[in-house]
Amino acid sequence: MSKNITGAEYALSKIFSSDFDYEIPPYQRPYAWTTEQAGELFDDLYDFYQHEAEESYFLGSIVLVKEENKPHSQVIDGQQRLTTLTILIAALTSLIEDDEARNECFTYIQEPGKKFQGIPAKPRLALRQRDREFFANTVQTLKFDELANIDEATLANESQVNIRKNALLLQGKLRKALVNEQALINFGVFLMTRCFLVAVTSPSQQSAFRVFSVLNNRGLDLLPSDLIKADAIGKIAEQKRDEFNDTWEAIEVETGRDGLNDLLTYIRMIYAKTKAKRALLEEFKEHVLIKTPEPETLINDIIMPYSDAYLIARDCAYQSTNNAGEINQALYWLNKIDNSDWLPVAISYLAKFGTDSDAVLDFIIRLERLAAKLHICAANINQRIERYADVLHCIERSDSPDVESVNLTQAEAQYFVDVIDGNVYYLTARRRNYLILRMDSFLTDGAAKYEHSVLTIEHVLPQTVEDESDWDNNWPDVEERGKWTHRLANLVPLTQRRNSQASNFDFERKKTAYFGGKSGISSYVLTTQVLNEPVWTPEVLERRQQELVDLCKQRWNLDVSC
Repeated sequence: MSKNITGAEYALSKIFSSDFDYEIPPYQRPYAWTTEQAGELFDDLYDFYQHEAEESYFLGSIVLVKEENKPHSQVIDGQQRLTTLTILIAALTSLIEDDEARNECFTYIQEPGKKFQGIPAKPRLALRQRDREFFANTVQTLKFDELANIDEATLANESQVNIRKNALLLQGKLRKALVNEQALINFGVFLMTRCFLVAVTSPSQQSAFRVFSVLNNRGLDLLPSDLIKADAIGKIAEQKRDEFNDTWEAIEVETGRDGLNDLLTYIRMIYAKTKAKRALLEEFKEHVLIKTPEPETLINDIIMPYSDAYLIARDCAYQSTNNAGEINQALYWLNKIDNSDWLPVAISYLAKFGTDSDAVLDFIIRLERLAAKLHICAANINQRIERYADVLHCIERSDSPDVESVNLTQAEAQYFVDVIDGNVYYLTARRRNYLILRMDSFLTDGAAKYEHSVLTIEHVLPQTVEDESDWDNNWPDVEERGKWTHRLANLVPLTQRRNSQASNFDFERKKTAYFGGKSGISSYVLTTQVLNEPVWTPEVLERRQQELVDLCKQRWNLDVSC
């Protein structure tokens, strides 16, 4: 490593001293430790304190941009620990009654100032600007009673909620575990003299970021998006950094933290057009950043427009005076598929051609057909990635919104029809359910939503036919029963759990007591159709199967003509 990078182990009494003046830069994520993580930290510390009389406790590492012999320390990694430790020390101080001990403990939270050394009085840790005043006026001034009386609904953000909850939690744990003044002081001695952090420092921000990316394996789990953000924002000129940090955070608020990480994964696919082989950070640098080295361009021209497209696709939120309802309905069904491999394709297309609602409608309908085919026909991840990569190549090269590669080939369409016309009950539940609910939607005006907590696919003709039953009398040919039992025509969706006894009811009883539900009316058109059939015979199933397969061919536009 560079000779400018140094690392040393410090007791907390040194970490929270005049040697360090911590500032959380604006591009860092908010304070995010919950009561679970803060409570676990205290429990680990207290358990160690009780059982280890002499050993030291290692709290991990922090990464700082800091010049030698100057206290100002920009925190690149470690703000979650430093903030939580500050809260813990403040909670401890608030419980100590002895003035001398209390004042000494308070100096680990607030720099008292040294006029003849030019050191001003100030908090030792300055949070991000959005939370700095709240933290300084509550935790860092020991106003725990005020914190307890604050209505969480009035707080500005989740970071402040976490600060309040953790402060009250840690104060409560200290009060319960350390029942007298001397016990509090003894624990404070342990905390400040036997608990250590490694501070890795560099005067160079770029060097600190490199350390950040390889050393950070503790604290709140980092997502690759955090590292990409730190790298990008860190390269921007200081006078513009706050502006671009605000832009990034606005995107993160819209997408959610996990959503932003997903988005960067999809952007990687848009650029690489191959299955990921290594970690996202590495591949994002290889495929995206190498083509867009300027961080301002990355944020303004790639992440912003792609995030807009991602939110439209994920949230079914296309807006236009024409076609919006139909587009969002198709997106709704895409989101019902059990993988997100289609999303890079939708994002790429919407970002490039999204203002043309006619083109978007045509493309999204065809994309849903392709995604449904791959899903229902059990294409594996390699097959899906390869197929979607073809579409991404076509979008990238095309100046026209008419992207041919999203269409099914005749062979693909024929295979799709063969699967639909086969024993679909043998498909996995997610594939089978998608097909049957999609078919049910084809029978409605398209506005139906399927959000039932329970979905059961039931056989009309039961899987097991009892001897001498009505089913046995009406379906004496075992081979004929086997031909139809698991095919589309014999399957209906229900919003109740399967009843094994009711499954073998005769047809009339099954319709009234089982398929119709409590009201006698089904919420599914497919099931209502069965209720309207007077008998359930091979001839009825033959007709129904042909109608349903033809419906799929028509609505999905499956051209299987020779």
